[in-house]
Amino acid sequence: MLDLDLLHSFVSVVDAGGFTRAGERVHRSQSTVSQQIRKLEEALECTLFVREGRQIRLTEDGERLLGYARRMLALSTEASEAIGGRERVEVIRLGIPDDFAPETLTAIVSGYARSHPGVRLSVRCDLSTALARSLERGDLDVALLKREPGAAVGGQALASWPERLHWIGAKTGRPGPADPVPLVAFPQGCVYRNRAIHALERAGRRWRIAYESPNLIGLQAALAGGLGVALLERRCLLPAHEVLDGLLPPVPPTELALCLAPGGREPARQLAACIGEFCDTEMKTRADGPLAGGAAEHVGKEALEAG
Repeated sequence: MLDLDLLHSFVSVVDAGGFTRAGERVHRSQSTVSQQIRKLEEALECTLFVREGRQIRLTEDGERLLGYARRMLALSTEASEAIGGRERVEVIRLGIPDDFAPETLTAIVSGYARSHPGVRLSVRCDLSTALARSLERGDLDVALLKREPGAAVGGQALASWPERLHWIGAKTGRPGPADPVPLVAFPQGCVYRNRAIHALERAGRRWRIAYESPNLIGLQAALAGGLGVALLERRCLLPAHEVLDGLLPPVPPTELALCLAPGGREPARQLAACIGEFCDTEMKTRADGPLAGGAAEHVGKEALEAG
């Protein structure tokens, strides 16, 4: 039987991103947390983390353990509450992408939490590839993620919406016929990044990563500063940006999918329904309205040569 205390420290290290911050969460020293992880590794006869300088990442064994650890800890809490006669708190774990209407969507989620006092929300903002893996492992109950249309990534979708992607750059200092094309992109694994690279390679264009960030705000700043071009959905446009769709290869739509974990409980289904209604309105508004930020769509060879 695995020690729940060791599993709690393990999950805390993953969630905090390091041993020192995990120690602060569980009110223990960094050395104590490190010792607990070593004990857990010895009990399981495997390595759970790879240390890379000050950074850590899960090994394959660590990734496999994480889903089990979360479920064991949740079941332990549920049993204690049920036997102890305390009112049970329903925990819903939601995953959302960084670049999908964060302020408005967060307000929707907050409104749901206020209207459901018996529900405790745990929200994670991450790349869609990471959210899909977490959903498949059982680490999330609901996830809104980007994927190839109809793909099985993230499991069966309750609803999905097509996303029209645009090549976006700065209004000032528009790039000329650069070779290689400087790309501003999310980290490796992002569906937008993959689409951009594949489109350029099909067209015989060379490319390079000029700026990479896991956060939309970083990409938007890099675009406004003229560091390169990005393939993004129209909701990411700012007034300092313009659309350059006629200058680079066309790209077909991707898909925004709302996914529920197998065996999803009723509170998770209710939250998913709220998010689905919001996405219906948001995506229809984006499809019917003008390009955000007053950005104009530029086409034609002369625009490229003018850069």
